[in-house]
Amino acid sequence: MKLLVIVPAYNEEMAIANVVRDIKKLNICDVLVVNDASKDKTSDEAKKAGAIVINLSNNLGIGGAVQTGYKYAFENDYDYCFQIDGDGQHDSKYIPQMLEKAKSDDIDILIGSRFITKTSYSQTLFRRLGGIFISNVIKILSGKKIYDPLSGYRLVNKKIISEFAKKYPKDYPEPETNLAMILKGYKVEEYSMEMKKRKHGKSFVTPVTAVWYMIKVSIALLIVKCRKGK
Repeated sequence: MKLLVIVPAYNEEMAIANVVRDIKKLNICDVLVVNDASKDKTSDEAKKAGAIVINLSNNLGIGGAVQTGYKYAFENDYDYCFQIDGDGQHDSKYIPQMLEKAKSDDIDILIGSRFITKTSYSQTLFRRLGGIFISNVIKILSGKKIYDPLSGYRLVNKKIISEFAKKYPKDYPEPETNLAMILKGYKVEEYSMEMKKRKHGKSFVTPVTAVWYMIKVSIALLIVKCRKGK
């Protein structure tokens, strides 16, 4: 069985080496860092830590960077892929647990969720309200409750790797792809996890951006529903 961990990264030189090293300690997977045209030493730090690195010539954003990883996984015949952020907030210790869960229960997408059970994770009020709102929109459109629709910590199997390599949203990839794959009949579930605190950088979410984000994501999800996941 071949397992790949995709780490999209933009200007993460302070965190990326530790992220890669923590994953590689598990000794069960390859690590691919997709360097989204960073202006710092993200690429060098990732290589020194032992990752495979793809350097994008132009900044594609989170959707383009992640899809680059899925294209690599598809072309190299990986059986499973994890998607983990490059800022150090996602704990790699859940990788073996989630992989075993996905295999035993035949799950197509397994989302690392902060909210299906109570954890110590806290976030701003507007970010949390945004997540709840989007969760409810997905429930209305699909009948399936996803408690953490914005989570970037996900495990997918070979069928989903093929889907994402062909088509992946640019702006709101997690909620859009969660809904699209549910509508296509794939099994999408969640796995309770704790998220680490951010050590470097900061969130740019404000009340205004949170409201605007909810509006845009809702429109995107309605389009996905109209297309029935296609």
